[in-house]
Amino acid sequence: MNRYVIEIIDLHKSFGTNYVLRGADLGIEKGENMVIIGGSGSGKSVLLKHIIGILKPDEGKVLISGVDLTSLKEDELYAARKKFGMLFQMSALFDSLSVWENVAFGILRNKKMPDKEAKAFAIEKLRSVGLAGVEDLMPAELSGGMKKRVGLARAIAHEPEILLYDEPTTGLDPIMADAINDLIVEMKNNLSVTSVAITHDMNSAYKIADRIAMLYEGKIIETGSPDEIKNTSNPIVRQFITGSASGPIKIQGVHYEGNFNRT
Repeated sequence: MNRYVIEIIDLHKSFGTNYVLRGADLGIEKGENMVIIGGSGSGKSVLLKHIIGILKPDEGKVLISGVDLTSLKEDELYAARKKFGMLFQMSALFDSLSVWENVAFGILRNKKMPDKEAKAFAIEKLRSVGLAGVEDLMPAELSGGMKKRVGLARAIAHEPEILLYDEPTTGLDPIMADAINDLIVEMKNNLSVTSVAITHDMNSAYKIADRIAMLYEGKIIETGSPDEIKNTSNPIVRQFITGSASGPIKIQGVHYEGNFNRT
């Protein structure tokens, strides 16, 4: 039996002459929190979009529980995506819907239950991410941290097997970022989900990850536990995690000397 819930095999993707993925390989085990790090433009978001099947590779495979997403027809792919929940970088809430309607959006869209039951369901999910009494507010009335929590409540509403996090702490102050990190760990422990997060926030990566993988020049160049990554001898990984370099690093085809800005 395959040990991996998610397996990325020799993945290649280009957009015109811009080669983003150049043979990426990565395996993610059931119940694992995998964090993918890398500089701006390194292809983290592109890799995440391949995992959920939004993008198709030029070459390679993405296996979800042994099923190759790249070979599925559109209706089969739609069914496969039901395994996923996703927290978007900017939360991606619908401004015209209330908080509870955002959380219960999938249920309301598919008319799986009456509005009253759907609202009660949404309130329960909101409480699971530490929010109470906000169900009738509009997204514009929420802080950035609250929006992230609402986005997470929506992501877990249909009880997914896999949770994807796109820069989950971007735009948050350190205290709220740490609270979101705690929630991500809780989701793993309480829901037994497999999680993949992309981030350039090393504090977040170290806290939420079981393993960390670094994407550089279109390939995964190193994977390891947080302690293994902290103590790496790989000069490119060390440059990224410390933010200060002893040698050049190349991002989007450009070489940078000295300090490497990870933002």
